[in-house]
Amino acid sequence: MGLFDVFKKGLAKTRDKVLGGLRRVLTVGRKIDDELLDQLADAMLAGDMGPRAVMSLQDEIRAAWKNGEVSEAQDILPFLKQRIASTWSAGDRALRESDKPPTVIFVVGINGSGKTTTVAKLANHLKKQGKSVLLGACDTFRAAAINQLVIWAERAGVGIVKHQDGSDPAAVAFDACEAAMARGVDYLVIDTAGRLHTQDHLMRELNKIQRVVQKRIPDAPHETLLVLDATIGQNAINQAKTFAEVCDVSGLFLAKLDGSAKGGIVVGIRDQLDIPVKFVGLGESIDDMEPFDPDAFAEALFAGL
Repeated sequence: MGLFDVFKKGLAKTRDKVLGGLRRVLTVGRKIDDELLDQLADAMLAGDMGPRAVMSLQDEIRAAWKNGEVSEAQDILPFLKQRIASTWSAGDRALRESDKPPTVIFVVGINGSGKTTTVAKLANHLKKQGKSVLLGACDTFRAAAINQLVIWAERAGVGIVKHQDGSDPAAVAFDACEAAMARGVDYLVIDTAGRLHTQDHLMRELNKIQRVVQKRIPDAPHETLLVLDATIGQNAINQAKTFAEVCDVSGLFLAKLDGSAKGGIVVGIRDQLDIPVKFVGLGESIDDMEPFDPDAFAEALFAGL
């Protein structure tokens, strides 16, 4: 299955919700006017693209209409695809790497976002690229989190450093760094605690882990991926803003993109946050993730029109 087909399948619920409205608006031969643009905005909002992103796209289409770049409804779709796809550059979406292994990746996010499963998917993805991977089980507060990650590590065929439930996450991180250096692995992926209720608590915990890691690997973490649950739509943007205030989030992993009709959140995220979407989760198995491709996303979002 090609990347377009993967995205098309994963965005099926979003597309089903959006396409009906778009079909009614973008009829062949219909001239563009203000009424059409308002109806188009309503259809895009139904896909949870977010009001700011939708208004911005509407303004761009209106300007293109006034300038004579588009004149009929059927001209809008290729314009939309191009504008949405061009929002992301390839450099933004590339996974950061250390000049000298190991590359350390922090994975952050609230419990329930799919964070631990994402760690396993990322490890599996890197291993399939021929990289050696070690996991650090630093989510020590949530019941069964360590056992869950152990099971995923076995499925991915990667090593894991863990302590007992309730252990100091920073101590686990330190031991994970020691093991990664000793074993000469390419990537150390650290699963951080998600049971954090206040920004102060979040800041203290993540800062402590980072300080400990930097004692052993001074330029780490090289990447901090925030896992967001796509099924909660616009609320995911509020979560991202909170995490961005307390840690240097360098990329987003949008989990459960196949799980609801809110796939348009990808557009809203880019409009409101200066943080690139680097990966998307498109199913429950360990292989169900893909590097984010804006061209495939835009084509799949509007497939069938």
